[in-house]
Parts: sequence; structure tokens; C-alpha cells
Amino acid sequence: MLNMVQLRVLATVARHGSVTEAARELHYSQPSVSHHLSRLEAATGVRLVQRVGRGIRLTPEGRLLANRAAEIVGRVDAATNELAAQVGLQAGRVRLAANASALSTIVPTAAATLAQAYPGLELSLVERHPVEALQMLRHGEIDVALVFRHADASVEDEGFRLLHIGDDSIYLVSRRPDDSLANHRHSAWIGGCERCQEELLAACRREGFAPRIGSLSDDMIVVQSLVAAGIGVAILPGLALQAHHRPGVHASELPDFRRRIYAATYGDPPDPPAVAAVLAALAEATTTRGSRDLAELPGTPPPPLTGSARPPVRR
Repeated sequence: MLNMVQLRVLATVARHGSVTEAARELHYSQPSVSHHLSRLEAATGVRLVQRVGRGIRLTPEGRLLANRAAEIVGRVDAATNELAAQVGLQAGRVRLAANASALSTIVPTAAATLAQAYPGLELSLVERHPVEALQMLRHGEIDVALVFRHADASVEDEGFRLLHIGDDSIYLVSRRPDDSLANHRHSAWIGGCERCQEELLAACRREGFAPRIGSLSDDMIVVQSLVAAGIGVAILPGLALQAHHRPGVHASELPDFRRRIYAATYGDPPDPPAVAAVLAALAEATTTRGSRDLAELPGTPPPPLTGSARPPVRR
């Protein structure tokens, strides 16, 4: 009995004229492609492919079945896509994880867009650091993870597909306007979690010193309150300052030092229509929101958040 997997394999082999290229497109191993072809020959009782040198060639019977297979696969794919687009965006749920600053800024803007365009689509949210968010994504506990990377960091995560949706500048937070890291070689610093401290260490390392970390907090409100009280200085991303900017605390942008923001999914493309709609809404929210809230604050530098080209679709 014929099945869709075998027909898809035959149609792909016929289109490429190569088992290797078919395996690459289908994300199968070459032995797996050969196995499906053998099973299809056994099911039909005829020889479908023959060896020609190092390659293969379809027999007349193989060409006939391959043509019909391409038609069948194309019609099934079209029907599947149409049904998913019809049902997936009228109902269903997309689970998203992000850190506090993204959940306070980008995500609400995207959620409002989705609610207006697809009122039947439920967006379920959870706050997680990017490392935990990616673990949840790998384990199937969420559908999308909003994460960040430093501009010079590798983004090659096995199995993850990362859509760059924008950049977020990093700011020195202190009690002086137009301040710089060089002025605080001997100051006390307020650090965050162990992972976030790497960002602080990297920024200070560029200025030739190691920060003296006297206090620890991963809460953007607590950090700014400590800075306002003169306990120390800190660095924060622009999104955190959009979410909360305490009066009397000044933010000075660190030149050429920023985070890249990604919406991550897991597994082979394409994404389900509902997930694709969420990705598009996140990209649009990053582009249209910019740093409007931060830019409106007195004595604050130009907007730090810049949008990336969007797809057709805690500090």
C-alpha cells in the first residue's frame, strides 16, 4: 500500500535526480531515502529507479509514479496549509517565554496586535531567563522563546531557529548625566545574576578594568533604586529602562555595545500558522515600538532599540 512519506521521497528524488540532494531537502539520511524507495518498489511490484554510474535514473514506471506523486503531494500540502491557516489562526494557543524586560515592552505590543487580528488565538506567557526559555523550547513546553545574544556571540544553537527581530543598546545607569564607564574604575557596581554579570565584565573589560561588584540584584527596579541611593552604578539594557526608569537616575548609552534580540523556535520549518503570526507580531512590535517610552524621558539618549527586517510573516 502506498503512503505519503514514500510518495514524497520519490517526488523529491525525481525533482533532484539525486538521492543525496533529496535527503538534504527532506532532512533524511541517504540510507533512509533508499529504504523508502525500496519499500515503495516492494509495494508497487515494479522497479522504480536504476543505477547509472554514481547516480540514479527513474525507470519509465518510476517516472510515471513520480509525476502522480508530485501532484498528490502538492495537493495534500496545499490542503494542509489552507486548513491550518483557516483553523490555526481562529483558535489555538501559542506558548511564549521571555525575560522580564521583554515581557514588559515588546510582548504586550505584539499581544495587542495579535488580539486585534486574531481574537481566537490565545497567547500564553511565562517569564524565564533566555537559557531556561531555550530549555523549555527544546523540551516542548513552549512554542516560542524570546532571547538575546551579545552582538559578537554565536547564534548556532543545535535545533533552534533564531529570527533576529531587533537590537537593544546597553546603558550605564548612574546619578550623573552623560556619564561613561571610564569614570567608574573605582566605583562600587551593582551586578545581576551570574549570566548577566558576563555582560558587565565584558563592558568594563573593553575599558581596561575589572568592576568591583558590591551588590547583587536582577530586578531592574531594585537596581535603579540602589543607584539613586548612591550604593553603586550598574548597566541595564534599553528594554529594562523602557519598562521602568526611576527619576533621578541617568542612562548613558555604551557605544557599540548591544544585545541582539531573537525569537527562537525549534524543529524543522515551516512554523505552524499561529506561531508564524506570533513571530511576525514580535518583529512588528520591535520595529514600530522602537524606544518611544525611553526617548520621552528627560535627559535620556536617543532610542536604543532598532528593528530588524521582519519576515513576510530580566534584564
